[in-house]
Amino acid sequence: MPSQEELFDAVDALLEGEPQLPSPAERARLREAAGVTQARLAAALKSTPQTVKNWENGRSEPRPPRLQAYLRLLDGWAERYPAPAASAPVPVPVPAPVPEAFTGPVEQPTEPAGRATAAIAAAPVPVVKAAKPSAASRRPARKAAARAAVDPRFPHGPLVVLDGDGSAYGVDGIVLDCPATTIPGLVEWTLKESGLGAARLNRNGKDSDPLIALTEAAAVKLGLPARLEGHEQRRSLRLGDDHPLVKQIAKAKWKLTKRGFGPWARIYRPAKAGQRQCVQLAVLSWDALDARSWPGVAGMEPADIARVLGTYAARVITPRGSTAVSGLELMTALRPPTRAVKNETTGEWESAYNPGSLGTEPMDPAPPEAPAEHPVAQGWTGGVLDEEAYQWVREVDLLTDEECLLPYAVGLDINTAFLASAARLVVGLSAPDHFHRPAFNKKIPGSWLVDLSHIELDPRLPSPFTPSGQRPEGPAWYQTHTVAYAQELGYDVAPIEAFLRRETGAYLDPWHDRLKTAYLDTLADLRVSAQLDDRQFLAAMERHKQVDPAMAAVLAAIKATVKGGVGKLRERPQGRHYRDGERWPALERPTWRPDIRAAVISKARVNMHRKMANVAKATGQYPLGVLSDCVVYASPGPSPLDFLPYSTSGKPLPGSFRLGPTPGAAKVEGVQEMAWAVDLMEKGLNPARHIKGGDAVLDEGE
Repeated sequence: MPSQEELFDAVDALLEGEPQLPSPAERARLREAAGVTQARLAAALKSTPQTVKNWENGRSEPRPPRLQAYLRLLDGWAERYPAPAASAPVPVPVPAPVPEAFTGPVEQPTEPAGRATAAIAAAPVPVVKAAKPSAASRRPARKAAARAAVDPRFPHGPLVVLDGDGSAYGVDGIVLDCPATTIPGLVEWTLKESGLGAARLNRNGKDSDPLIALTEAAAVKLGLPARLEGHEQRRSLRLGDDHPLVKQIAKAKWKLTKRGFGPWARIYRPAKAGQRQCVQLAVLSWDALDARSWPGVAGMEPADIARVLGTYAARVITPRGSTAVSGLELMTALRPPTRAVKNETTGEWESAYNPGSLGTEPMDPAPPEAPAEHPVAQGWTGGVLDEEAYQWVREVDLLTDEECLLPYAVGLDINTAFLASAARLVVGLSAPDHFHRPAFNKKIPGSWLVDLSHIELDPRLPSPFTPSGQRPEGPAWYQTHTVAYAQELGYDVAPIEAFLRRETGAYLDPWHDRLKTAYLDTLADLRVSAQLDDRQFLAAMERHKQVDPAMAAVLAAIKATVKGGVGKLRERPQGRHYRDGERWPALERPTWRPDIRAAVISKARVNMHRKMANVAKATGQYPLGVLSDCVVYASPGPSPLDFLPYSTSGKPLPGSFRLGPTPGAAKVEGVQEMAWAVDLMEKGLNPARHIKGGDAVLDEGE
């Protein structure tokens, strides 16, 4: 029998009622008004940014004890930032907060607060035009459900798409009036009147320069040719130094970078008093948006292009070139090489190394880590590090009759496999040191000369030690993760030689975290979320590209950013005049790090082998072929649910392939008849390369 006190408590709870949260849209409005990011709110509530996003779009509701804390916070914000009346003007956006990664005091502001405020107040206000929905080319872009907090220095977002009539289409459907008729005039308008740009991603970094994407009509109006000759050599396309427009830019005392005026052009003046003056241009009719990375975007209307680029800028970074370039730039933006520190003797602020970054000076690799044309590789005869993605097909003789009689071949693709392997990846931050007969330590990143040829594994699986999947023939160089996997399999390893790095760190962690969030948020916009069960996930993936082509293009660009960024870590020389042993421009940047690329790929390949081995152990099924992050299995049905192992509780077998949207999980790459796969294998071809209907290659970057 309950006591009277217990009954009274229960009745009081009914009288008080359940906590009533405001609508999802109001939750987002209050957070933005307070200038708090979803990530910062998630950290305060000991939750995740994706969970906060779900609360703000109505997909889920908070539960106790977070419910009460969240309600208290919203009530406090509601008192400070009451909802404006329907007829009231939109309030001025508040400043964006310091990025959530920052936990300490600001060491040095970029400029005095008073000067910054005065500059904002004195800046000319650009003309904002109403969108013209009656014209097809002026169709306003669909707005996102919740706008991100806006920095008052950049009230109109990071970029615009300029059309031939002077309409500049920005994020969230905004349309500015750009009066410029020349490139110098466009640069002046952008820096002085447009209100474009984006806040830095790290307190020690730099704000993103504004981006102006030019339609063909806008390019012609500004004096550019509609097309450049020689599209098959897009990388080297640029206007000649004698072109009138290049002379016009120089006459106006603006400069171009060494790459000149190509599809992606940077126009700048040297910084004065710490103030950058730089504008990025993208000429759309010159194939600035490669169709492989931005499928379908070049053919969209200007407002929709702005939506695609603006979403990418908000979730990843303002584009600064190809997705490969942007992927590399994102690494530096999140881990700036320097930070401001106060000299205790003079009291002056100085630039110093930022711990955890790659610093400002380029670093030569160890000889086995360098490509053959690198200066340090000249005369080196000690072997090379060959950590590449899988390209393996099983011998036809090893196919069983049971496999050949199965009706289907099903390809599984690992979601952003390189991104998944970058998580918590410890890499070297210092130059390599040479060691002889070192004891192996799986915690030290580097390259090890080891003989793994004695390890004999099931030939129905690819060897985990070589990209070809063939058994090693003698001592060879391996990255730390590959050697560690040999130990994991129960074999002794005895390194003969090694190049190791004493200073280490998880350099790619912020890069991984930002791209993972961008990937999952974009998939959620396409109605693919982690809340779906496996059958729902497979169904959602079949139609996700049709849900919203613009967001599907953003998703493709994010995936290309991952692969291209990793490829850029070992950019090869370009140009027919290059000779082996000469240095090339990429070597002069600190982010030219082939050893980091090798670490990412080695870990991804090992992860793939571990999953295949676990499937084989649990079910006796072996892959037909593997290409990078795609593996093909014979199947009794057209779905991976027909052959993937599940526990008695219905959950994926631990350590095997699991379906889902997160990086490292799997989705369907393609389905074909088993006879088709056998026919390819008999010809020595890899079904994993063709299961989708086209080639899949590892992007080496530009």
